[in-house]
Amino acid sequence: MGGSTQQGSQGGGSKFADDTLRPVTIKQLVESDEPYPGAGLAVDGIPVTQVTLIGQVRSVKPQATNVTYQIDDGTGVIDVKKWVDAERADSGATAQFAPDTYVRVFGRLTQFSGKKHVGAHFIRTIEDFNEVNYHLLDATYVHLYLTKGAAGGGGGGGGGVGGDAAGDGMFVDGGNGAARQSAGGPARLKMCGRNAQSLFAYMQRMAAGDEGCNIHAISQGMGMSTRDVMAAADELLGHGMIYTTLDDETWAVLDY
Repeated sequence: MGGSTQQGSQGGGSKFADDTLRPVTIKQLVESDEPYPGAGLAVDGIPVTQVTLIGQVRSVKPQATNVTYQIDDGTGVIDVKKWVDAERADSGATAQFAPDTYVRVFGRLTQFSGKKHVGAHFIRTIEDFNEVNYHLLDATYVHLYLTKGAAGGGGGGGGGVGGDAAGDGMFVDGGNGAARQSAGGPARLKMCGRNAQSLFAYMQRMAAGDEGCNIHAISQGMGMSTRDVMAAADELLGHGMIYTTLDDETWAVLDY
């Protein structure tokens, strides 16, 4: 006890006090980075400690010391490692979750050899699918609070974040429709390169409906190489301006 008190007086206690549990999407975790060397991984510029996420098990890889689950929440995919407790192995505490099962994960984001994964403290099955929607709303609220400030606060500290601050950057295709409309597509389009802006304007003129436009038709119609079209489409996808439809080479414009 004496050693613990001394450690706390040297700053260990305050670091523990800053340990928080944050709801996140997998895309946020995959795109997290270090603000500066040694700072630890951060989401929205704020260091992440404990995180909780919800997703679907895609694969299970049992090993001697841990079980690795590949989890997909629709925004991205990440490995979740649950370490095996040898003393509790016979108690069912290390029971595995079957593929396609929806689970909630509580753990800590870790990076090893440049690859991020979540070290899980606890994993449980989702019994009510409404919890998936609740989690996404919760993650969106926290993201908005940290990037734009409290509701009614006049924009808070995140006024300069741009369209991504409206929650779009948390999802592959822009996520919440209301957030997309309030963020304003034209503002994000100005952040794109010249080819991406031309591609977006061309797809709007084509008005191909829900099926969208294929890369080869776009390349022929715009007189651009397929490589340039693909690069422009990736940029628009990253900003939540378009989404894939029939396959990875067919896109449609999001309706703002």
